Amino acid sequence: MEKRRSILKKMLASAVGLSIFGISKDAIAAPADEKVVNNVTTLQDVPLFSGSTKLGNMVFIAGKGAHVEPFEIKAHTEIVLKELEKELIKAGSSMEKVLKVGVFLNDIADYQGMNEVYKGRFGKNPPVRTTVAVAKGGVPGNSLVEMDCIAYI
Repeated sequence: MEKRRSILKKMLASAVGLSIFGISKDAIAAPADEKVVNNVTTLQDVPLFSGSTKLGNMVFIAGKGAHVEPFEIKAHTEIVLKELEKELIKAGSSMEKVLKVGVFLNDIADYQGMNEVYKGRFGKNPPVRTTVAVAKGGVPGNSLVEMDCIAYI
């Protein structure tokens, strides 16, 4: 009887612990949804990557760059943010529902200019963000910045 009580206490503690994080035991035990991909890019007729991938209520947006003139960080940041927003809307989400953003700069000297355009774009509760500068020429193509994100629907 004492062993049964101990097991029940552990199960209750586990369920309470999960609910603190807003996770129900059913959500963890539930079978995974099927992933849905959009805007698949192919290379030699073989799928290479998707513009976005959805699983359950989560959406993962692939890196977006700007490969057009003017080659200035504020203009490129504006283009990239608009592309992210378009992809989020297509997936049923929005900028306000973004949880994480990855920012990849071609040059760390562009950090302040990127921030000037970036600020406020994700609402009053901004997502977490990681910003790195890659080796000069490290952002694919001729974009000065690339961004990807994770959001909920």
